[in-house]
Amino acid sequence: MKKWLVGGAALAVLLGLATYVVAGPYLAIHGIRTALAEQDTAKLQRHVDFPSLRVNLRAQVEDYLARKAGPEVSSNLFGAAALSIANQVLGRGVDTLVTPMGIAAVLQGRATWKRAIGETVGGDTYAPPVPAEPLEGAAHHYESLSRFTVTVHDEQGNPVVLVFTRQGLRWRLTDIRLPL
Repeated sequence: MKKWLVGGAALAVLLGLATYVVAGPYLAIHGIRTALAEQDTAKLQRHVDFPSLRVNLRAQVEDYLARKAGPEVSSNLFGAAALSIANQVLGRGVDTLVTPMGIAAVLQGRATWKRAIGETVGGDTYAPPVPAEPLEGAAHHYESLSRFTVTVHDEQGNPVVLVFTRQGLRWRLTDIRLPL
């Protein structure tokens, strides 16, 4: 009888862990949505791997700039120097923006703008702004047991893919694939 109880308890623990891992990306999405609505960067930091996100976004921006410049510019001495300077400037911009403080500044600017145009809860100037719903209407997809993607579309209909990666039992946003 004890063997059955121990086996049942172990099975229950395994099922609980499996459920948590499967629900993990959705919990991370909910955490990000809540942190954005509350403008709480500490909560946001729990669900976003800022160092990985910075590296991935910077690589995308540098690749986009190199493709836009073309081989003619990068083979020219002055063009290569200009491309290097542009990469440094844009890279620093990404590094500055993709931090908890950078996101806080963006959220603060958004809140001020929403108050200025009257998009607040209840319409009162001093009320909190109407919360953003950046992941509304998103498509969710497991790519593997440790990779989950959320696809939303920008105003032009281009896909923006948010990549969540499992780190242990926790899921965090690690990449945003921009439609460059």
